[in-house]
Amino acid sequence: MANIKKPKYLGAETKTDYTPDSFILDCVENQHQDHDYSIRFIAPEFTSICPITSQPDFGKIIIDYIPNKYLMESKSFKLFLFSFRNHGGFHEDCTIRISKKIIKFVKPKWLRVASFWNPRGGIPIDVISQSGKKPSDVFINELHIPLYGNR
Repeated sequence: MANIKKPKYLGAETKTDYTPDSFILDCVENQHQDHDYSIRFIAPEFTSICPITSQPDFGKIIIDYIPNKYLMESKSFKLFLFSFRNHGGFHEDCTIRISKKIIKFVKPKWLRVASFWNPRGGIPIDVISQSGKKPSDVFINELHIPLYGNR
C-alpha cells in the first residue's frame, strides 16, 4: 500500500463516541485504478438529531462513487454514519458533511450522496450532492426512491 495507513477501525474494537467533524474516514488502496467502475453504499437506517427540537430524524443515504486511488473502507463508513446519531444538523447539513468527508479522504473521481428523509410534519426532504457531471461511460444505478411513503 503506497502512502496509505493501515485502517484504523477494521479489526479493532468498535467505539461510537466519534463526531462527524472529528471522524477520520479510512480508505484502502484501489487495486484496479486502471479500470473505472462504480461503487454503491446504502444506509437504510441513518439517524441524526434536529438541531432545533432535538427530535430524531430518520433517512436513507445512498452513496455512489467512482474510485480513484482509494476505496472507502465499509466499517469505517458505518462508524462515520453512526457519529451522526447525536449530531444536531439539518438534513442538508448532514448530507453535505458526508459528501465533504468522502471527498476529503477518499478523493473519488466522481461522487453522489443522496439522502431521503422520512416525513416530519408530512413533508419528506430529499437532498442530493454531486461532484460534477454524472459520467456516461460508467454504469451508475438510478436512485429509485418512492416519492412519498414506505421510505
